[in-house]
Amino acid sequence: MATLFEQHRALLEDAVAAARSRKYWAAFPEMPSGKVYGETAKADGEAAYEAYLGATFELPGHPGEGTVGAEVSPYGGALNVSYPAASADSLIAAAKAALPSWTAAGPEARVGICLEILKRLNARSFEIATAVMKTTGQGFPMAFQAGGPHAQDRGLEAVAYAWEAMAYTPATASWSKPAGKGTTIDMEKRWRIVPRGLGLVIGCNTFPTWNSYPGLFASLATGNPVIVKPHPAAILPLAITVKVIREVVAEQGLDPNVAVLASENPGGELAKAFIGHPDVALIDYTGSSTFGSWIRANAGAAQVYSEEAGVNPVVIAGTDNFRGMCANLAFSVSLYSGQMCTAPQALYVPRDGIDTDDGHKSFEEVAEGIAKSTDKLLSDPGRAAAVCGAIAADATMARIEECRSLGRVVRDSGPIEGMAGARTATPLLLAIDAASSDAHSEERFGPIAFVVAVDSPADGLARAIAGVKNKGAITAAVYATDASFLDHAEDAFAEVGANLSCNLVGDIYVNQSTAFSDYHATGANPAANACFTDLAFVANRFRVAAVRRLAA
Repeated sequence: MATLFEQHRALLEDAVAAARSRKYWAAFPEMPSGKVYGETAKADGEAAYEAYLGATFELPGHPGEGTVGAEVSPYGGALNVSYPAASADSLIAAAKAALPSWTAAGPEARVGICLEILKRLNARSFEIATAVMKTTGQGFPMAFQAGGPHAQDRGLEAVAYAWEAMAYTPATASWSKPAGKGTTIDMEKRWRIVPRGLGLVIGCNTFPTWNSYPGLFASLATGNPVIVKPHPAAILPLAITVKVIREVVAEQGLDPNVAVLASENPGGELAKAFIGHPDVALIDYTGSSTFGSWIRANAGAAQVYSEEAGVNPVVIAGTDNFRGMCANLAFSVSLYSGQMCTAPQALYVPRDGIDTDDGHKSFEEVAEGIAKSTDKLLSDPGRAAAVCGAIAADATMARIEECRSLGRVVRDSGPIEGMAGARTATPLLLAIDAASSDAHSEERFGPIAFVVAVDSPADGLARAIAGVKNKGAITAAVYATDASFLDHAEDAFAEVGANLSCNLVGDIYVNQSTAFSDYHATGANPAANACFTDLAFVANRFRVAAVRRLAA
């Protein structure tokens, strides 16, 4: 019978080829269509989600010392799911015991298992999407795409890069060196991929799968068992993931504790118990800079891959499609209520306005154009619910209230019609002047954006670059009709390690990135110290050990 690696070899080869070419390719269909996933897939996924509610989440053979679980949906209502709880020491011991057999399985077996896991996760995309939606507040279209196929594509991307990195060194070689007088020194050499140790993946509340899968699959493929630590408010999507991983691993006759779930209730500090432990060699973290700084200071010898806070800039110097620009930015600030690490926050506009295809527009007209486009986008309650979703945390609602006083309100935030019982808020758009306010220079997570008056396009670009240097950015955007200005902006953002989008209109947005083509973050500014996903993201998760023997 063919191994899992052989069964999925074509998928792996396609993924490797796509990562090399950077052209459009997706392994897992992003449309929640019954024609793709089965006519009953949506109903089956919702039924599977409903079956978890009010019940104990079963993970056979998983360490357990009681149960935890206190998830409350941003759409209203507690999930009442109970998850196995265990101490950090118990989870580390279980994962450590699984390490030898996982290492011995070798790269091909591990990669084959990871590919099978991703295929099974894809088959459960509606189930996972519903869990993502109900725990994070994402609208269903985003929950399906980002929580399901897009996350799976990012996981596959990590596996492809891991395979490339591990396959770079051959397993064996016959070595012969001339030694003079017709003699040679002959040796047989072998190389082994040696994992670093245990991985720790610390999930976030807003994108529990999309942000976790790259590190999770990069570590598993390279031989490192993983402790998955979900955010207490969004355990279920990662619990389902861990369940699938354990099932596939066990079917292959290996210890399922290569993936364990570190669940806790809100207010706990379980993650801290893993940081600095000598057996935890890899840490993947998405979250606040405050805790990220603490992790880096206390991680000891562990390699940390982190994505933290940033202030994503947009420089508006001019446009040949004013309506298209305003509509594009309106969608970008509205999508998932701005609760994305890629959402734009600081929109720099010259104080004396810009030239457009619709004539010269003053600063006020630019700000008003974006506000009106946002109103139009969200005028239909059903569309507003799908685009904005719900607010994941009470702290974000409080932040919106606090920010109203930071500038002139161009567009106020308000609840979404028809979503009674849900925690909702449309975008708050504020106008400020860079000469008298720096309110835009701190990350204001949520549906909050600033239109910032500056002296000129050059001044706006300089301020945006300074912001990336000081606070970091995952994304940046420029609107301009001057080709030389665009070229200068491209050079400037590259120098500070920010990925740049230029003159986006239509159905492509600055806060979206595509696996196998777009790198997510660069690791070259304060917003993130790593990239999803490049060779550097995987290559340091293992070492190569050599054996040399004189040939017989």
